[in-house]
Formats: sequence, structure tokens, C-alpha cells
Amino acid sequence: MKKFYSLILILFLTIILFMQFGTIVFAQESKLDSAQIDVSKIKIAPGEEVVLTTSFGRALGAYTITAQYDKDVFDYVRSDGGEASNQDGKVILTYYYSQNQGNPRTSATITFKAKTAIYADTPTDFSVTLTGLSNPDNSEEYEDITEPFKKDVLVQPKYVNYNLKLEYTGIILPNLEKNMTLTTESSLGKNYDHVRLIATVTKTPSKNSTVKLLAIDDDDAQVDLLHSGWGEEGGYKLGGKDVKQVLALRGEFSEIGNYTIHVKLIDRDNEDKTIVEKDFNIRVGEEEVKKEESQKEETNKMPTTLPKAGGTGYATITIILITLAGAYLYITKK
Repeated sequence: MKKFYSLILILFLTIILFMQFGTIVFAQESKLDSAQIDVSKIKIAPGEEVVLTTSFGRALGAYTITAQYDKDVFDYVRSDGGEASNQDGKVILTYYYSQNQGNPRTSATITFKAKTAIYADTPTDFSVTLTGLSNPDNSEEYEDITEPFKKDVLVQPKYVNYNLKLEYTGIILPNLEKNMTLTTESSLGKNYDHVRLIATVTKTPSKNSTVKLLAIDDDDAQVDLLHSGWGEEGGYKLGGKDVKQVLALRGEFSEIGNYTIHVKLIDRDNEDKTIVEKDFNIRVGEEEVKKEESQKEETNKMPTTLPKAGGTGYATITIILITLAGAYLYITKK
């Protein structure tokens, strides 16, 4: 009989251990392979908001989202899906579901705003890790996701197109150097690492006309913009806020007449693609000639109608008549 009770006891203990072992197996963590992150936009203008969404792929009752961001590029705005703490470029969003409060969640959002003082293309990313994950009744837990999800974004200003201006004062006379300036400007210009200025003459008074546009480089050497272009062969940097590059030139034109100079700014990193181009029409000597001719015409002009006689004309006639009458009376008297 004792053996029977011993056998029953052993069997009972075995069942308990088996049940305990089974419980341990059930409590093992599984992977949350369905989790992912996304953003509301990839390109963001300064001052615009972007929403970072973390999706779990199933309903969760507990989680902690740690989202890292570049604090020099973005400001934290708000979040939805838990209690948030913003700590030096890192937002920690924690959520715990209870039957008396809240609902299981399948996603959570964090909203950021790009800083306004960004004047160049600024690539950056959001990085998210997940910890403390469990289902709504806490009967199943999931492994922490410590290998960050990453999402690349670009903060890109709304650039203002570049403008070219070729300016000078007074009259240009043939075969005499004229001080000129060529200005490249933009209130917010796109950044380029390697650009060059190129100029060509597209119209002259005759086939024999010649043109020079001379600039001075950093070595005090004269550079003819028409033959060599401006800048190192590989190009120079340009871009940013309030760009204004002024290039001093000395222009020389051989004949009186009309000239057209075509100027363009090219991107050396993009197969010399044109960034901006413009035609400038220049008159040599003609304005001075036209001014002299205009003055001569004004001098030679004659009135086409005679002025009408007014009260002064009648007074003159009256005086003449009185004088003649007096003379007549004087002669008759004698």
C-alpha cells in the first residue's frame, strides 16, 4: 500500500513539475517581427512639421519607444500614444495599458518641427528602438528591439533662383576700357561645390568686331572671361543666404554698334549643367551720337504757327493812328 501511495505522490509531483516546466516555456519571449517606422514626408522645408510613426503590427498593452533625432535640425513638438519625455535629442515615449484606463495600441506617433534657420540641404535621420513590449493582458512578452530602425530625411530650404547682372555707368566708347561689374546673387541660393562663370559674344556690329572682358584673379593676373571663364577649372563654391558675388571687369569693344554677351553659371559636378543664364545687350558709342543728333534737331525746330495778337497788338495800332492824326492836323494848320 505504501508503494501505491509513493507512486501516486511521485506521479503528482511529476505532473506539477511538468506543468511548471510548461509554464516556463509559455513565458519565453517571442520576436515582434511586424514592427516598423515611417515618416509623413521625406523632404521637409525649414519650419515644417514631420510625423514619425511607429507601427507594431499588432495590439500592445505596454511599450517604450526611444526616438533619437538631431536637435540642431529638429525641435520636438508633441506625441500620441503614451507619456513622453524629451531629453537632449531623444524622445522616450512610454505606455502601459490597464483595463480601467486606455486601450491597446497598434501604433504611436511623435511630431517634430524643422528649425527655420536652415539655409542648405541638411540630410539627417530618425532612429527608434523598442523595449518593454507585451500584449494587452501581459500574457505574452516580446524581445526588446535594440537594433535601431532608421529613417533618412532631408531638410531642404525653398531656394531662390540665382540672378545675373552686368552693369556699368555712362557711355561706352570704342577701343577704350570700361569698368563693369558682373554680379551673381540670390537671397537664398542653392549650395554648389563647383561652379564656373562662362561668357560668349553672340552679336557684334561686324565680323571684324572684337570684345574683351577682363577680370583679375587671386594672383593679380588678368583673365578674359570670354576665353577662359571665371574660377578654377574645377569650379568654386557658391550658395547660402544672401549670396552676392561681385566680379570687377574691364570691358573693351572695338567698334560702334550693338553687342550681345551671353553669360551663364554652370555646375561642374553635374556635367556642366546650366544653373542660370542671361543675355546682355550693350551699345557702344550710339547713345552719344543719338544725343548729339537730338540736340541738333531741337535747335533747328521752327514754330509752325504764329502767335495770336492780343491786347498789346490793339494798343500799338491805336498809338500809330493817334500819331498820324496829330501829324495831319499840324500840317493842315500851317
